[in-house]
Amino acid sequence: MKKDIKNRKLWFRVYKKMMHGRYKPVTFKYIDGEFADGSFIVSNHEGTDAPMSLETRLNRKITMLGAHEMNSGFLAMYKYQTRVYYHEKKGWNLHLARAFCLLATPLTNLFYKGLNLISTYRDARFLITVKECIKAIQNGNSVAIFPEDSTNGYLSKLEGLHNGFLLICENAFKKGLDIPVVPAYFNIKNRMYVFDKPILYSELVEKYGSRNESSNYILNRINELGDITKEVPKNEKRSLN
Repeated sequence: MKKDIKNRKLWFRVYKKMMHGRYKPVTFKYIDGEFADGSFIVSNHEGTDAPMSLETRLNRKITMLGAHEMNSGFLAMYKYQTRVYYHEKKGWNLHLARAFCLLATPLTNLFYKGLNLISTYRDARFLITVKECIKAIQNGNSVAIFPEDSTNGYLSKLEGLHNGFLLICENAFKKGLDIPVVPAYFNIKNRMYVFDKPILYSELVEKYGSRNESSNYILNRINELGDITKEVPKNEKRSLN
């Protein structure tokens, strides 16, 4: 068994082992070798499956970002899970979502306490997110964000990205930290996670200019990676060149 290098507490490591039946093994593939520590992974979401696959199956130092409602205690999480996650994004009946979350939210709340999630905000508190992301990267952790526009639910082909992750990179760059950005895609059907060749934030801006154009490049690249996961056999072990 590989040593857990995520610096998680013992009770949380045990908890994760109990969840292996739900989150099955994943094949991780890389377009041009593994990304370095201190990278910014920008991935599709696939509900809980993409972030949970990174946490339970990839033995790398990764800190994840998530909606602050999921990191603000039981009541805030219950409201967010029932109305936003299960009802609006996954299309569940609202009453069914409320009943299910009476059981699910306590377990989810416990899990998030061990995850050390960085909260994302839609107001001035976003500066807290920026500060915590920079600190995590400076400490050698890669940061993973799942910024797809999920207005129409979690789709296999992403329709848009919220580009706040570029604001984080921009602020880090002003502090002398040029973060490698790694587009990534998780295919839930064949349990394959593909990571693109990293591109430095400075190179991204130099090549694509505006924040919207840079975000569109990342969006298109994530969708291209999604196409790759459909074409490559799951048992193909080499890097994807």
